Amino acid sequence: MPQKTPLLYSFRRCPYAMRARLGLQSSHQLCELREIVLRDKPSEMLEASPKGTVPVLVLSNGDVLEESLDIMLWALNQHDPENWLTPEIGTFDEMLVLIHRCESEFKGHLDRYKYAPRYEEDVDPIAHRTQAENFLGELDKLLVKNSFLFGGRRSLADMAIAPFIRQFANVDRAWFDQTGYPHLKSWLYEFLDSSRFKTILKKYPVWATGDPVTYFPEQPIP
Repeated sequence: MPQKTPLLYSFRRCPYAMRARLGLQSSHQLCELREIVLRDKPSEMLEASPKGTVPVLVLSNGDVLEESLDIMLWALNQHDPENWLTPEIGTFDEMLVLIHRCESEFKGHLDRYKYAPRYEEDVDPIAHRTQAENFLGELDKLLVKNSFLFGGRRSLADMAIAPFIRQFANVDRAWFDQTGYPHLKSWLYEFLDSSRFKTILKKYPVWATGDPVTYFPEQPIP
């Protein structure tokens, strides 16, 4: 029997899961939230998505979305009250290009900076941090004239990229705070201080079969 409400498998600290929750929150798309731990993934999640990564959204018709950006786009195409899909400056396609660059070149360096011991090759985390700064510098330039990446209001690009900049900054916050990216840091700290971010970062108990239903979002953020 199909779910009446979409079902979201999520992990609080994962940046991919964060941005999926941001999209669901902005669109006011109610879903059933199942918080997991990555070392003990529930069989129900693996049955829906054998690749075993979060987020996973099981739609009411049984379709499964396994990529965070797809979840954001699905939710915002249902309802986009903040016009995230129509930036004030630039185009939707230009936002996608920037997001994909974050996911590919920037995230590759971020992972080798943050998780260097996981890689078999001789990884120099500081060298990868330096390479990642190329993307930070580009974002900082975009933010010189506007508060957000594509104009004076939030867009899909801001909310799809911010969780990864947060992850990068948190590797060594003292170092990040002294870097020369004033506009990027203002943009990031505005995001981190927002009620929007604090709400999607709320801690929920880890889900187990038979637990009462937890709904997300609990209430939309204006």
